[in-house]
Amino acid sequence: MTPVEALKTYYGYDNFRPLQAEIIEHTLTGNDSLVLMPTGGGKSICFQIPALLMPGTAIVVSPLISLMKDQVETLRSNGIPAAALNSANDERINQQIKEQCRSGQLKILYISPERLLVELPWFLANAKISLFAIDEAHCISQWGHDFRPEYTQLSTLRQQFPKTPVIALTATADKITKQDILDKLELHQGRCFISSFDRPNLSLDVKRGYSAGDKLTVVLDIIKRHHRESGIIYCLSRKATEELARKLQDKGVTAEAYHAGMSIYQRDKVQEDFINDRIDVVVATIAFGMGIDKSNVRYVIHYNMPKSIESFYQEIGRGGRDSLPCETLLFFNIQDLITLKSFADQSGQQDINNEKLKRMEEYAEARVCRRRILLNYFGEISDCRCGNCDVCSSPPNLFDGTIIVQKALSAIARTNQQAGSRMVIDILRGMMNIDITSRGYHMLKTFGVGRNIPTRDWQDYILQMLHMGFIEIAYNEDRHLKITSLGNEVLRGTRQVQLAEITQPDTLVAKPRKKQRQEKVKQLFETPANADMEDKALFEKLRELRHTIATEINCPAFVIMSDKTLHALATTRPTTKEAFAGIHGIGEHKCKLYAERFTAFIKSHIAST
Repeated sequence: MTPVEALKTYYGYDNFRPLQAEIIEHTLTGNDSLVLMPTGGGKSICFQIPALLMPGTAIVVSPLISLMKDQVETLRSNGIPAAALNSANDERINQQIKEQCRSGQLKILYISPERLLVELPWFLANAKISLFAIDEAHCISQWGHDFRPEYTQLSTLRQQFPKTPVIALTATADKITKQDILDKLELHQGRCFISSFDRPNLSLDVKRGYSAGDKLTVVLDIIKRHHRESGIIYCLSRKATEELARKLQDKGVTAEAYHAGMSIYQRDKVQEDFINDRIDVVVATIAFGMGIDKSNVRYVIHYNMPKSIESFYQEIGRGGRDSLPCETLLFFNIQDLITLKSFADQSGQQDINNEKLKRMEEYAEARVCRRRILLNYFGEISDCRCGNCDVCSSPPNLFDGTIIVQKALSAIARTNQQAGSRMVIDILRGMMNIDITSRGYHMLKTFGVGRNIPTRDWQDYILQMLHMGFIEIAYNEDRHLKITSLGNEVLRGTRQVQLAEITQPDTLVAKPRKKQRQEKVKQLFETPANADMEDKALFEKLRELRHTIATEINCPAFVIMSDKTLHALATTRPTTKEAFAGIHGIGEHKCKLYAERFTAFIKSHIAST
């Protein structure tokens, strides 16, 4: 079986997404790799298909039991023999799983890093391992937003299994974290595959300075817009999750709180109810979410600001994993910033966490396309204007800022890119201080060329340059500014730059024009592709049928079929097994299980209309 045949047979997809085929082929030939793809970008298929095609069992290292459970259920629903070896199982079950691994019956085995280190001698002596996949690989790096010390011991894999390919995967890693992953896992010969971090189906919106009452009004409006659809709301504190969940319940919303202070039983129940569509909304701290593989989350709201862009991007990435539209909203106010700064100051990595918080604050206050900021942050240099964020919907007034940017880039270049933003501004402003004169920077040709621009404005312009991808910050080099390839184009005069006019703070917090935003939201969240051809009544009935089947077999509804597949069924209305097999997301196993029931249901619907 070829990779493409496996894709169709097990997953019901006709084509690979960008880079997937290349990564799979690289792994099949026994090579190591680091894969950077956004959440919902198709990372799992990059190791699951090689696991199906290679002899032996693939070991997948995953940090959370709940995530293992969801992924194993999804694999089994596609007819793939998979299991999870963890403390949630009875030890007799774990022994049975190990025997299945020994006999070659399992193709994919999920395991935590701690358990893997304990079981490594057994695997070495008793099992044929096809590959190791390290999921959430950013956990291995101190620069990563979710550093976990137990991950750092995984370097032993390369030493004990020198000929077994290792594939590390993450959705959130900047340049420094990426290199740290390669070093810590000893993937010195590994190839790095970086997919586009763009998730065009996610809208990006920020609202600043809203009161608690205004926030609730906006949240209720979003929930109403997504009736009977799933959503996640992130709060900063346990108390806030409980208070907001109660307010939503009082308004008739099926919502529950989730935080680390709850018992394991309570947390598991909320998660199970959410995954199985028994509740629509989870109001949670960041303790919730990494283990969620639910494909049909239609909105993600940050009631408070997150601690870093990595956290923010991973959390919004839990929406729209089926590639259908998902609405994301971030509320931002100064009190959140004060609270998060106190957390950063008390952490074991004060400098790193404060830097990451500063970048998150800059994102929230930006007047540059938000998607462009996110892409540039993760090293995907972009000059896009996405049209799917609040800045693009209500753009600021722009002017030709090419000369201003060239002056700043020239100052950075003439310091050999060995200066931070404050020193660069001092050079541009012609400030004669000890830091400048001791380094001889007062002799530079650019010294004082920007003295007519106030310091505060230079700070704003350099921030815009950072957001637009003309410069980047080298955190591992004392936060020096570095010029990117896009910045070099501006410096050479081959690219023009439009800067946003500097606006007074009270204008920045003005609410966007209501009518314009309503029209934008309506445009973004119409039923996707072939909306005019879709039988909307049939779609709702198919959702009910899916829910019935899910209840019968005690399985999450989205595991049986994604919303995208239901939309395709409601559009094409297949009445034969052959036609049903051609639907996106219907592999051979699902066709055998569900073709007769779904086609009979569709025939009945057609006959009654």
